[in-house]
Amino acid sequence: MASVTDVRALTGPALEAALDDVARLRIEVFHAWPYLYDGDLAYEREYLQSYRDSEGAIVVGAFDGDRLVGAATGMPLADHADDFGAAFEGTGLDLNQIFYCAESVLKPGYRGQGIGHRFFDLREDHARGLGFAKVAFCGVQRPADHPMRPEGYRPLDPFWRARGYTPLSGAVAQFAWKDLGEDGETQKPLQFWIRDL
Repeated sequence: MASVTDVRALTGPALEAALDDVARLRIEVFHAWPYLYDGDLAYEREYLQSYRDSEGAIVVGAFDGDRLVGAATGMPLADHADDFGAAFEGTGLDLNQIFYCAESVLKPGYRGQGIGHRFFDLREDHARGLGFAKVAFCGVQRPADHPMRPEGYRPLDPFWRARGYTPLSGAVAQFAWKDLGEDGETQKPLQFWIRDL
């Protein structure tokens, strides 16, 4: 198992400088179940532009020396309202009070060292510092009988619950990407989880 030497919050110019490496990590890590993402750098650069545009954005980077081997991102949910606002209709929640923890990606050889907790700790600290009352993220929902589901796969639900997150009833977003083996993008359901800060 390889060792991470540093996990730290990146904002401003440091965030911007890391985004191409974040893009490459997203393509690599999300290739696996349950995302099965068939991505490319051009799509990633367009997607990650919102982190350049959001004053409240953060990237938490995990480094092995000076090499980025893991990253977790976040920004005010209102900055993602076009993508996810509809999922919160009828919940009574104010998007302006919610910080959105987006992806967490970590190369397999660096897992099991508590880095996932550090990813959440630093994003939650950042959200508190910005005055947010709640923090949320979403996870893709795949059918239990999906043909590409690996044998022995263990979902992250127990980890998320241990951190105080619960599924937000009825808050399911639809987001499109190209799955492995598909010709084009298809919509995927993503369940939101939420907790108070």
